Amino acid sequence: MDQKTGIIDRRSFIRTASAGLAGLTIIPSHAVSGLGHIAPSDKLNIAGIGIGGMGRGVLEDMAGTENIVALCDVDWSERVERVFNTYPSAKRYKDFRIMLDRQKDIDAVMVATPDHTHAVTSMEAIKRGKHVYTEKPLTHSIYEARMLTEVAKKYNVATQMGNQGQASEGSRRLREMIWDGVIGQVQEVHVWTDRPNRGLSGVYWPQGVSRPEEVVPVPETLDWDLFVGPAPMRPFNPAYHPFRWRGWWDFGTGALGDIGCHSFDPIFRALKLKYPETVQAVSTLVNDETYPLGSMVTYTFPAREDMPPLRLTWYDGGLRPPRLPGIEAGIQLGAGGVLYIGNKGMILGNRILPTSLDESYTRPDPYIPASPGHRQEWIMACKGGEPAGSNFDWAGPLTETVLLGNIALRPELREKLSYQALVFDFDKLSFSGMPEADQYVHYQYRQGWSL
Repeated sequence: MDQKTGIIDRRSFIRTASAGLAGLTIIPSHAVSGLGHIAPSDKLNIAGIGIGGMGRGVLEDMAGTENIVALCDVDWSERVERVFNTYPSAKRYKDFRIMLDRQKDIDAVMVATPDHTHAVTSMEAIKRGKHVYTEKPLTHSIYEARMLTEVAKKYNVATQMGNQGQASEGSRRLREMIWDGVIGQVQEVHVWTDRPNRGLSGVYWPQGVSRPEEVVPVPETLDWDLFVGPAPMRPFNPAYHPFRWRGWWDFGTGALGDIGCHSFDPIFRALKLKYPETVQAVSTLVNDETYPLGSMVTYTFPAREDMPPLRLTWYDGGLRPPRLPGIEAGIQLGAGGVLYIGNKGMILGNRILPTSLDESYTRPDPYIPASPGHRQEWIMACKGGEPAGSNFDWAGPLTETVLLGNIALRPELREKLSYQALVFDFDKLSFSGMPEADQYVHYQYRQGWSL
């Protein structure tokens, strides 16, 4: 640890993790914020952190059964003011650290900030014994994902990552079909999205661009220093905020981070995946500011249980897999989708191919229990129920795998990665045979910020 800044470096983390995080002081849940005394019929006091975008909708869903007692956002814009007006009794903050220090009635927090502040925000809440719901991707770096997973377990708080598709009926029926063997042994999966593209209407956020040079005044509503948070400081520009931060290395996780945690979740569940053996990537031109306009990332996974080795390929920026035999004319791949390839057939979305196989197959009676709802899972877990479906024990390793693909896209590694795949040791959090890639497992926080 840096004694001046309090920042834990990667080596210190590995030593701590290896010792089982023995240095942490674990506070029993019944001794923190009154948690452990919440009867199932009682309402949680929830704080929303990052409420101008996705967080607004998440809070609306939670407010149907729970109390929204605090609201925090670095930009008190019109979008945020509308949320303030929706919950007039909730106290208002710009700095989540001040909120957590001052307001002792908070039981749980919802985090929907930009990717680069997910970890520091969630960690501050966990260390205070608060239950945490954090939007996807769980973190900005592999190191952060591992830390959140371990510390959430130690503090015994209820957690959930915001990849709501995991609670869907479609995901459950897909698992049942694959486990029933309808397409045989699955050895290959393709998953794609058109993001950051937005069809013919433009892009969701900029990628493949350089840092803007224009000097733009910081809006009066915005605390830019808090927005930048642990990232290196840079001048404000509307190219970053609102929302357009996702394509920048310092703030976001690109198309893979945006959609990968959604798309990979049903694949990981159906095919019983955890960590890949290798990852390799190719892309359009990439720079040290933003993710590329389009990329292909290929992961390989070992055999597990009764399932063979698997090759999983991700495509973004409008790239798609080739049209394979068995996909009949007229069947569209669409702007985004997932294709499972087995030795007896394929599944596109939840559609079995070829059509003749679909017509002859009798689907099993549903047996995986339905979800009460993605956010309701978390609320029930906060009140002593079963762990939520995408709790950090699940979401942490999933996020680590997704973010590994982004390391394979780093421009500094591009030359070497044209000739070899990356091999990552998930126990040691380091790359075998390419130590220069280890620096991207995490990054040095700006002074004043730490986990």
